[in-house]
Amino acid sequence: MTPDLVATLRPLLAAEASAEAHASGAEPGDLEQAVWLRLLERLATEGPPRDPYGWLRAAVRAEARRARRTHRAERPYAIEPADAAEREPEQLVLAAARHRALRTAVRRLPGRCPRLIEALLSPDDPTYREIAGELGISQGSLGPERSRCLGCLRRLLTPEVAVR
Repeated sequence: MTPDLVATLRPLLAAEASAEAHASGAEPGDLEQAVWLRLLERLATEGPPRDPYGWLRAAVRAEARRARRTHRAERPYAIEPADAAEREPEQLVLAAARHRALRTAVRRLPGRCPRLIEALLSPDDPTYREIAGELGISQGSLGPERSRCLGCLRRLLTPEVAVR
């Protein structure tokens, strides 16, 4: 492709792609890119088109039709993609290792922090009132206690996170 052909076709391609993009559901830049690729493929096999302007207009319209067909055929997921629930074995192993490291650090916390953090991490999702009753402390002191415990946990986990 010669630089003068690119310089000559660039403004027309930008205008044509902008005009066709909205109706096709594609971005103008995507249409431009597809047409440039189509032109490169043509130059490699057939050489430059005899009527570059006419060829360009036809190519933009063809790419817009292709984009419209693709847009009509695509359907959104009814639910979130499956990868959210079905993880790869590597992801499962890494998640299990992170959970083990967290549980180990929680057990090393001072005072009643291990029991408090375990209660906060519980899958039962207890309320502050339930946690306070289980630990035998007032509900009002639970927030400050939680903050102190999380600060300690953060300091314990910092070396492990930094190593990775």
